Amino acid sequence: MNQKELKEFLDEKVIQYNNQDFIESDPVQIPHLFSQKEDIEIAGFLSATIAWGNRKMIIKNSHQMMELMGNTPYDFIMSHSENDLERLENFVHRTFNGKDFSGFIKGLQHIYKNHGGLETVFAKNQEKDSLQKSISEFKKIFFEIDHLPRTQKHISDPLNNSAAKRINMYLRWMVRQDTKGVDLGIWKTISPAALSCPLDVHSGNVARKLGILSRKQNDGKALAELDLQLRKMDAADPVKYDFALFGLGVFEGF
Repeated sequence: MNQKELKEFLDEKVIQYNNQDFIESDPVQIPHLFSQKEDIEIAGFLSATIAWGNRKMIIKNSHQMMELMGNTPYDFIMSHSENDLERLENFVHRTFNGKDFSGFIKGLQHIYKNHGGLETVFAKNQEKDSLQKSISEFKKIFFEIDHLPRTQKHISDPLNNSAAKRINMYLRWMVRQDTKGVDLGIWKTISPAALSCPLDVHSGNVARKLGILSRKQNDGKALAELDLQLRKMDAADPVKYDFALFGLGVFEGF
Protein backbone atom coordinates (compact mmCIF):
# COMPACT_ATOMS: atom_id res chain seq x y z
CA MET A 1 0.00 0.00 0.00
CA ASN A 2 1.17 3.51 -0.74
CA GLN A 3 0.66 6.32 1.79
CA LYS A 4 -2.73 7.35 0.38
CA GLU A 5 -4.06 3.77 0.35
CA LEU A 6 -2.74 3.15 3.86
CA LYS A 7 -4.48 6.25 5.19
CA GLU A 8 -7.76 5.27 3.51
CA PHE A 9 -7.51 1.74 4.93
CA LEU A 10 -6.81 2.97 8.46
CA ASP A 11 -9.50 5.65 8.25
CA GLU A 12 -12.02 2.90 7.41
CA LYS A 13 -10.86 0.85 10.39
CA VAL A 14 -11.20 3.88 12.70
CA ILE A 15 -14.84 4.20 11.63
CA GLN A 16 -15.35 0.45 12.13
CA TYR A 17 -14.07 0.39 15.72
CA ASN A 18 -14.53 3.93 17.09
CA ASN A 19 -18.18 3.57 18.07
CA GLN A 20 -20.33 2.65 21.07
CA ASP A 21 -19.91 -1.11 20.50
CA PHE A 22 -16.24 -0.74 21.42
CA ILE A 23 -17.12 0.23 24.99
CA GLU A 24 -18.62 -3.06 26.15
CA SER A 25 -15.33 -4.97 25.91
CA ASP A 26 -12.99 -2.16 26.93
CA PRO A 27 -12.05 -0.59 30.31
CA VAL A 28 -13.14 2.81 28.94
CA GLN A 29 -16.57 1.68 30.16
CA ILE A 30 -15.54 2.44 33.76
CA PRO A 31 -15.32 6.26 33.50
CA HIS A 32 -18.54 6.14 31.44
CA LEU A 33 -20.35 5.05 34.61
CA PHE A 34 -20.05 8.56 36.06
CA SER A 35 -21.30 12.05 35.24
CA GLN A 36 -19.27 14.36 37.53
CA LYS A 37 -15.98 15.49 35.95
CA GLU A 38 -13.81 14.48 38.91
CA ASP A 39 -15.46 11.07 39.20
CA ILE A 40 -14.93 10.45 35.48
CA GLU A 41 -11.26 11.40 35.49
CA ILE A 42 -10.46 9.46 38.69
CA ALA A 43 -12.35 6.35 37.55
CA GLY A 44 -10.52 6.57 34.23
CA PHE A 45 -7.13 7.03 35.85
CA LEU A 46 -7.50 4.07 38.20
CA SER A 47 -8.91 1.70 35.59
CA ALA A 48 -6.22 2.72 33.07
CA THR A 49 -3.59 2.08 35.74
CA ILE A 50 -4.52 -1.61 35.94
CA ALA A 51 -5.17 -2.00 32.19
CA TRP A 52 -2.74 -4.78 31.44
CA GLY A 53 -3.42 -8.49 31.03
CA ASN A 54 -6.78 -10.14 30.41
CA ARG A 55 -9.36 -7.50 29.41
CA LYS A 56 -12.26 -9.19 31.23
CA MET A 57 -10.19 -9.29 34.42
CA ILE A 58 -9.19 -5.63 33.97
CA ILE A 59 -12.87 -4.64 33.71
CA LYS A 60 -13.91 -6.87 36.64
CA ASN A 61 -11.19 -5.51 38.91
CA SER A 62 -11.86 -1.91 37.83
CA HIS A 63 -15.50 -2.34 38.86
CA GLN A 64 -14.27 -3.72 42.18
CA MET A 65 -12.09 -0.63 42.69
CA MET A 66 -15.13 1.60 42.20
CA GLU A 67 -17.21 -0.49 44.62
CA LEU A 68 -14.48 -0.31 47.28
CA MET A 69 -14.75 3.49 47.04
CA GLY A 70 -18.55 3.36 47.42
CA ASN A 71 -18.93 4.24 43.69
CA THR A 72 -18.11 7.85 44.61
CA PRO A 73 -14.41 8.03 43.73
CA TYR A 74 -13.88 11.79 44.13
CA ASP A 75 -15.69 11.94 47.46
CA PHE A 76 -13.75 8.91 48.69
CA ILE A 77 -10.41 10.41 47.68
CA MET A 78 -11.10 13.76 49.30
CA SER A 79 -12.69 12.55 52.55
CA HIS A 80 -11.41 9.02 53.26
CA SER A 81 -10.11 8.00 56.67
CA GLU A 82 -7.38 5.48 57.47
CA ASN A 83 -10.17 3.04 58.37
CA ASP A 84 -11.63 3.47 54.88
CA LEU A 85 -8.27 2.54 53.37
CA GLU A 86 -8.23 -0.72 55.34
CA ARG A 87 -10.96 -2.13 53.16
CA LEU A 88 -8.70 -1.76 50.13
CA GLU A 89 -6.06 -4.07 51.63
CA ASN A 90 -7.20 -7.26 49.92
CA PHE A 91 -7.47 -5.74 46.45
CA VAL A 92 -5.10 -7.22 43.89
CA HIS A 93 -4.68 -6.97 40.12
CA ARG A 94 -1.52 -8.72 39.00
CA THR A 95 1.28 -6.76 40.71
CA PHE A 96 -0.97 -3.84 41.75
CA ASN A 97 -2.10 -4.59 45.31
CA GLY A 98 -4.07 -2.98 48.13
CA LYS A 99 -1.05 -1.03 49.39
CA ASP A 100 -0.53 0.40 45.91
CA PHE A 101 -4.25 1.24 45.74
CA SER A 102 -4.03 3.14 49.04
CA GLY A 103 -0.93 4.95 47.81
CA PHE A 104 -2.80 6.01 44.67
CA ILE A 105 -5.71 7.32 46.76
CA LYS A 106 -3.29 9.49 48.74
CA GLY A 107 -1.46 10.61 45.60
CA LEU A 108 -4.74 11.62 43.96
CA GLN A 109 -5.84 13.52 47.06
CA HIS A 110 -2.52 15.40 46.93
CA ILE A 111 -3.12 16.24 43.24
CA TYR A 112 -6.60 17.64 43.95
CA LYS A 113 -5.84 19.41 47.23
CA ASN A 114 -2.52 20.96 46.32
CA HIS A 115 -2.22 21.08 42.52
CA GLY A 116 -5.67 21.90 41.14
CA GLY A 117 -6.62 18.42 39.93
CA LEU A 118 -5.58 15.97 37.23
CA GLU A 119 -6.35 18.13 34.20
CA THR A 120 -4.43 21.09 35.62
CA VAL A 121 -1.30 19.02 36.26
CA PHE A 122 -1.27 17.38 32.82
CA ALA A 123 -2.07 20.65 31.01
CA LYS A 124 0.70 22.62 32.71
CA ASN A 125 3.63 20.89 30.99
CA GLN A 126 2.11 20.07 27.61
CA GLU A 127 4.10 20.73 24.46
CA LYS A 128 2.75 21.46 21.00
CA ASP A 129 2.89 17.87 19.80
CA SER A 130 3.64 15.87 22.94
CA LEU A 131 2.37 15.15 26.44
CA GLN A 132 5.35 12.98 27.36
CA LYS A 133 6.93 15.72 29.48
CA SER A 134 3.52 16.23 31.12
CA ILE A 135 3.38 12.55 32.09
CA SER A 136 6.90 12.67 33.55
CA GLU A 137 6.14 15.81 35.58
CA PHE A 138 2.82 14.33 36.71
CA LYS A 139 4.64 11.29 38.09
CA LYS A 140 7.02 13.52 40.08
CA ILE A 141 4.12 15.45 41.62
CA PHE A 142 2.06 12.32 42.29
CA PHE A 143 4.89 10.77 44.30
CA GLU A 144 6.21 13.86 46.08
CA ILE A 145 4.31 12.78 49.22
CA ASP A 146 5.33 9.77 51.34
CA HIS A 147 4.78 6.54 49.42
CA LEU A 148 6.03 2.98 49.10
CA PRO A 149 8.88 2.78 46.57
CA ARG A 150 7.20 -0.28 44.97
CA THR A 151 4.16 1.80 43.98
CA GLN A 152 6.19 4.05 41.65
CA LYS A 153 6.42 1.32 39.01
CA HIS A 154 2.69 1.63 38.32
CA ILE A 155 3.14 5.00 36.61
CA SER A 156 5.51 4.94 33.65
CA ASP A 157 7.95 7.74 32.84
CA PRO A 158 8.28 8.42 29.08
CA LEU A 159 11.50 10.36 29.70
CA ASN A 160 13.00 7.03 30.82
CA ASN A 161 12.16 5.62 27.35
CA SER A 162 8.87 4.02 28.38
CA ALA A 163 6.01 3.91 25.85
CA ALA A 164 3.70 4.67 28.83
CA LYS A 165 0.86 2.82 27.11
CA ARG A 166 -1.69 2.96 29.93
CA ILE A 167 -1.33 6.64 30.73
CA ASN A 168 -1.36 7.60 27.04
CA MET A 169 -4.59 5.59 26.73
CA TYR A 170 -5.99 7.46 29.73
CA LEU A 171 -5.12 10.80 28.15
CA ARG A 172 -6.87 9.71 24.95
CA TRP A 173 -10.02 9.00 26.98
CA MET A 174 -9.94 12.39 28.69
CA VAL A 175 -8.90 14.64 25.78
CA ARG A 176 -10.36 13.35 22.47
CA GLN A 177 -13.70 14.99 21.58
CA ASP A 178 -15.06 13.34 18.45
CA THR A 179 -18.77 12.74 19.28
CA LYS A 180 -18.44 8.98 18.63
CA GLY A 181 -19.17 8.19 22.26
CA VAL A 182 -16.04 6.19 23.18
CA ASP A 183 -13.52 8.79 24.36
CA LEU A 184 -15.02 11.13 26.93
CA GLY A 185 -13.31 14.39 25.91
CA ILE A 186 -13.93 16.19 29.20
CA TRP A 187 -10.58 18.00 29.28
CA LYS A 188 -10.67 21.20 27.24
CA THR A 189 -7.20 22.63 28.01
CA ILE A 190 -5.20 19.98 26.13
CA SER A 191 -5.17 19.62 22.35
CA PRO A 192 -5.86 16.18 20.82
CA ALA A 193 -2.96 17.00 18.48
CA ALA A 194 -0.58 16.47 21.42
CA LEU A 195 -1.78 12.94 22.21
CA SER A 196 0.35 9.84 21.67
CA CYS A 197 -0.79 6.39 20.59
CA PRO A 198 -1.15 3.87 23.45
CA LEU A 199 1.54 1.56 22.07
CA ASP A 200 1.19 -2.07 23.15
CA VAL A 201 1.94 -5.50 21.72
CA HIS A 202 -1.18 -5.43 19.49
CA SER A 203 -0.84 -1.93 18.03
CA GLY A 204 2.93 -2.35 17.74
CA ASN A 205 2.72 -5.60 15.78
CA VAL A 206 0.07 -4.20 13.41
CA ALA A 207 2.07 -0.99 12.88
CA ARG A 208 5.15 -3.04 11.93
CA LYS A 209 3.17 -5.17 9.48
CA LEU A 210 1.82 -1.99 7.88
CA GLY A 211 5.31 -0.51 7.61
CA ILE A 212 4.72 2.51 9.86
CA LEU A 213 6.96 1.24 12.68
CA SER A 214 10.40 -0.32 12.27
CA ARG A 215 11.73 -0.39 15.85
CA LYS A 216 11.32 -3.84 17.39
CA GLN A 217 10.84 -2.86 21.06
CA ASN A 218 7.63 -1.18 22.23
CA ASP A 219 9.43 1.63 24.03
CA GLY A 220 9.59 5.41 24.02
CA LYS A 221 11.66 5.56 20.84
CA ALA A 222 9.17 3.32 19.05
CA LEU A 223 6.34 5.56 20.23
CA ALA A 224 8.08 8.66 18.85
CA GLU A 225 8.53 6.89 15.50
CA LEU A 226 4.90 5.76 15.36
CA ASP A 227 3.56 9.15 16.45
CA LEU A 228 5.48 10.82 13.62
CA GLN A 229 3.82 8.54 11.05
CA LEU A 230 0.32 8.95 12.52
CA ARG A 231 0.68 12.75 12.56
CA LYS A 232 1.41 12.64 8.82
CA MET A 233 -2.02 11.04 8.34
CA ASP A 234 -3.92 13.34 10.73
CA ALA A 235 -1.97 16.04 12.55
CA ALA A 236 -5.04 17.28 14.44
CA ASP A 237 -6.13 13.88 15.77
CA PRO A 238 -3.32 11.34 15.31
CA VAL A 239 -4.35 9.04 18.14
CA LYS A 240 -7.66 8.14 16.49
CA TYR A 241 -5.60 5.53 14.64
CA ASP A 242 -5.23 3.65 17.93
CA PHE A 243 -8.72 2.29 17.22
CA ALA A 244 -7.57 0.98 13.84
CA LEU A 245 -4.29 -0.55 15.05
CA PHE A 246 -5.80 -2.05 18.19
CA GLY A 247 -8.91 -3.31 16.41
CA LEU A 248 -6.89 -4.94 13.64
CA GLY A 249 -4.69 -6.65 16.22
CA VAL A 250 -7.21 -7.73 18.87
CA PHE A 251 -10.39 -8.34 16.89
CA GLU A 252 -8.99 -9.38 13.49
CA GLY A 253 -5.68 -11.02 14.39
CA PHE A 254 -4.05 -8.97 11.63
